[in-house]
Amino acid sequence: MNFKSLLAIFGLTVGLNVTAHAADQAVDLAAGEATAGAICAACHMPDGNSVVDIFPKLGGQHAQYITKQLNDYKSGARQDETMTGMVATLATDADIANVAAFFASKDVTAATADDSKVALGKAIYRGGNTTTNLPACMGCHGVNGSGNPTAKYPSLAGQHATYTITQLNAFRDGKRANDSNKMMRNVANKMTVAEIEAVANYLAQMK
Repeated sequence: MNFKSLLAIFGLTVGLNVTAHAADQAVDLAAGEATAGAICAACHMPDGNSVVDIFPKLGGQHAQYITKQLNDYKSGARQDETMTGMVATLATDADIANVAAFFASKDVTAATADDSKVALGKAIYRGGNTTTNLPACMGCHGVNGSGNPTAKYPSLAGQHATYTITQLNAFRDGKRANDSNKMMRNVANKMTVAEIEAVANYLAQMK
C-alpha cells in the first residue's frame, strides 16, 4: 500500500471520527431528560421502565429505533391517538434526538412473565417453526434480545409481554404497518396465538 493510499485511509478515518464526535456532541442528554420528564414520564416513567404493561418500556431501547418510531407517529406512518398528541409537543428534530438518546442511556429491567409459556417462547424465538416457515426471531433481534441499532431492529429483552402481544397482533392484523418491507407483518402472519404469547413471555423475562 503506497503513502497516498495510507493518507486517504487516515483522512477517511479522521473524518468518520469527527463526524461521529459531532453527532455525539449534538445530543443533549440533560435536555432529553427534561423533555422526557415533562412529556413521557407519566406513561413510561422517568427512567423508561413503565410499570403499566400496555405502555412500552423505553429504557435501554436504541436511540435509532425510538427516533424512527417518534418520527413515524409524527408522519402518521404509525397510528396511535395518544402518541400522536404527545409527539406534537416535540417541535424539533433535536427534541426527538435528545429524548431518544436519554432513554437509550438507561437500563431496562426484566418484566413479569408467565413461566408456563417461556419454554415454547424460547424454542420459537431461537429456532422458529420449520413447519410454517416461521423464522427465528433472534435472526434480527439477537440471541439475547438486544436488537440491531443500525438496522433499527428494536431491543426486545425485558419488554412487557402484554405490549409485545399487542404489537405482534397489530402487525398480523395490518393495524401497524411501519415495518420495513412488511418484514414484521409477514412474520406475525405466520405466528399462532400461542406462539405470540409464548415469545412475548420469553422476552419479558430476558435481561
